[in-house]
Amino acid sequence: MTQAVASRPTLLSVNVNAVAYLRNRREVPWPDLIDISRAILQAGAHGITVHPRPDERHIRFSDLPALSRLIAEEFPQAEFNIEGYPTRHFIDLVLENKPHQVTLVPDTPEQSTSDHGWDFAADGDMLLPIAQEFKAAGIRVSYFVDANPGDPALAQQAGADRIEFYTGPYADQTDPDATARELDNICQTADAARALGKSGSGLMMNAGHDLTVENLPGLRQAVPDLAEVSIGHGLTADALMLGFPEAVRRYLRVLGHEI
Repeated sequence: MTQAVASRPTLLSVNVNAVAYLRNRREVPWPDLIDISRAILQAGAHGITVHPRPDERHIRFSDLPALSRLIAEEFPQAEFNIEGYPTRHFIDLVLENKPHQVTLVPDTPEQSTSDHGWDFAADGDMLLPIAQEFKAAGIRVSYFVDANPGDPALAQQAGADRIEFYTGPYADQTDPDATARELDNICQTADAARALGKSGSGLMMNAGHDLTVENLPGLRQAVPDLAEVSIGHGLTADALMLGFPEAVRRYLRVLGHEI
């Protein structure tokens, strides 16, 4: 049974990978990643997310210092979130650029996007020392997880400060019954996360993948204490019609913020 929890606004971190991907299609410096990230934050977003892949097909490694400076110097109240698979090169990039949060995902270089959570039974021993290295540097650690009630405890054992629900199976449904089943899986996993910790505060929860203004209300109703959502593709698609500032404000309203 889902625990009763108070609803509160969920923070919005905007993934700007799609902006970088568009820029990289041509040997030109536009769209300007920093200018658009600045506009996103000026519109009220609470953070910027990037996923630097080994082939640099969207975010380039050279983008990370500039984004880190933008947030530190102009938007100190905002957060920088770097996500990716923890190769040694990725770990070093994160430590060099000192984001507020690192989100570790179990994808391979050839994947177009992340499409599943960690198998902690197989990978937990590998992940724990990596999490400890990040935490020693003052970086919060979040793990990408499937909606599986057994995973929050395993994630915590592997050093997680937070988990991020992979919401693709929920967001991609078109059948109402299937949508309800996926939401129930998320609710049960959220209950398991809340139950962790001697203080009763539990393991904080983020969410991301294929989230839109249409499917966010159902997710927030199911998990009203979501700390943060990371949204890129859907918000960028809306921004093509509305512009980034209005697209950001649209998502903020759905997430419970007064604009």
